[in-house]
Amino acid sequence: MVQYMKDRKRKIKIAFFADILVKDFDGASRTMFHIIERIPKDEFEFVFFCGMPPKRDIGHEVFVVPSIPIPFNSTYKLAIPMFSWFSMRKRLKEFRPDVIHIASPSPLGDFAFQYKRSRDIPVITIYHTHFLSYISYYLRPLPFLSNPAVKTIAYGQKKFYDQSSLMYIPTMQMVHELHRYKFDTSKMKIWQRGMNHELFNPNKRDIPRIKSITKNDKPNILFASRLVWEKNLATLIRIYRKSKIEGDKYNFIIAGDGVAHDKLKEKMPDAYMLGKVDHDSLAALYASADIFLFPSVSETYGNVVVEAMASGCPCIIARGGGSQSLVEHGKTGFLCEPEDEADYLSRINQVQEDHNLREDFISNGIEYTKTLNWDTLCETYFDDIARLGSTGDLPLDTVRVQ
Repeated sequence: MVQYMKDRKRKIKIAFFADILVKDFDGASRTMFHIIERIPKDEFEFVFFCGMPPKRDIGHEVFVVPSIPIPFNSTYKLAIPMFSWFSMRKRLKEFRPDVIHIASPSPLGDFAFQYKRSRDIPVITIYHTHFLSYISYYLRPLPFLSNPAVKTIAYGQKKFYDQSSLMYIPTMQMVHELHRYKFDTSKMKIWQRGMNHELFNPNKRDIPRIKSITKNDKPNILFASRLVWEKNLATLIRIYRKSKIEGDKYNFIIAGDGVAHDKLKEKMPDAYMLGKVDHDSLAALYASADIFLFPSVSETYGNVVVEAMASGCPCIIARGGGSQSLVEHGKTGFLCEPEDEADYLSRINQVQEDHNLREDFISNGIEYTKTLNWDTLCETYFDDIARLGSTGDLPLDTVRVQ
């Protein structure tokens, strides 16, 4: 970063647009706050434009844009820039940003791109959410609707993100998937996600704590996520039912909350439904569980997978979505056919019955997650926006897909 800052007489200014700027709201917000908490204030000045503002002061200017709840999921709100169009333009004109950061495809993001085009300002985006997988999941029983819908959404997403000067993608798997939809990959750069190793590690193992939940000595299978159907909860239910039929050898522990909570509780009556848990409790669950099970194929990345891995919990996940890039099959965990409950249960049994395999998964997983460091990733981010703000040049390590 120093190489781009040392000759400047003023700070680089960044206008940051995010519909939701609430810490720990979801994976995207956690990523944003890792950046926010590491901003070198002597080198950069940020103004944040958002619909859902932080609950506490973040040490930077926040411009709150009027927002409305999203239909069918009132916990999320969508910023509506038309309600404060003139005041936003006025603040941007006063601020004169060198770089624009856009967090998500939305009316707020469109507003930011419109401003970018009027001033020829470089834009950085981070691909947080793979909406295409959601459409595919919900409309798969209706292929005559699914295929046209996916093509329409893909066109809109491509049109949005292709305006970026630099686009961060978490895994090469996701780069290839977006390439299939004709996204411009020449401006993409692999920018994974970091790990809080002080929080997620095997030392958080607490067997009495997990026994206080289950009241028995069965091996524990943990699923942690927002409880929404696009996380492939239907397959999770089938795994649970097959396990019950084949001897009821395992406890199923569900950490998380969401619109599918009540239906999941109905379909998995003997599962231990913990609701939303705090980070310390989640760390103890990861480190104390015997298997981390994750059948979702809608992930752009999959923070929960690397958190479990760093905690010493063997991972058995779907061969699909961005998460599959995080597990090396047979070395750091197992990848299963996404909707094949027999495949998952067979792999669960294999890990439980083969002590050496289990220990290999644990040690290899921990070694892999040691490479995931938020300080290094954020240093890369600040170096890249300094380069964009100073010269407009792309970093040298963007990906190339033929």
